[in-house]
Amino acid sequence: MKARQQRIALIVGGLAVLGIAAALVLNAFQSNLVFFFSPTQVASGEAPKDRVFRIGGMVKEGSLTREADGVTMRFVVTDTAREMTVNYKGILPDLFKEGKGVVAQGKLGAGDVFVASEVLAKHDENYMPPEAAKALDDAGSRAVNEKASHSLKQ
Repeated sequence: MKARQQRIALIVGGLAVLGIAAALVLNAFQSNLVFFFSPTQVASGEAPKDRVFRIGGMVKEGSLTREADGVTMRFVVTDTAREMTVNYKGILPDLFKEGKGVVAQGKLGAGDVFVASEVLAKHDENYMPPEAAKALDDAGSRAVNEKASHSLKQ
């Protein structure tokens, strides 16, 4: 084999390995991809019937009910246009409340009931962890003190 043929074979082999690696990465990405849908989108048939997806909206006031076993919950998620019943077996997050935002991950079950495997409570956009709020307050008071001392020096 000549040097030119060896280089061509090496390039073709490298491209084949790169193509296989890209195909494996894309396949793994596709199998772990979870889409988000609103109750209106689910009701209109846009959500997959046999795959895991997320549904989000507000928990309808007065809709939370607990089964006799104490860990099975049923609540209604609404986007103000449509509503969807969600069944969940497990412990709900601390931030979960009626009238607040929620995202549930699971599959569509019988009778258009969403069977959740995971429930995530959403906090409002004004929420800030106490540590971050303290750091901002400290930084703000430090900036005010520096500005005051600077104006006194002038």
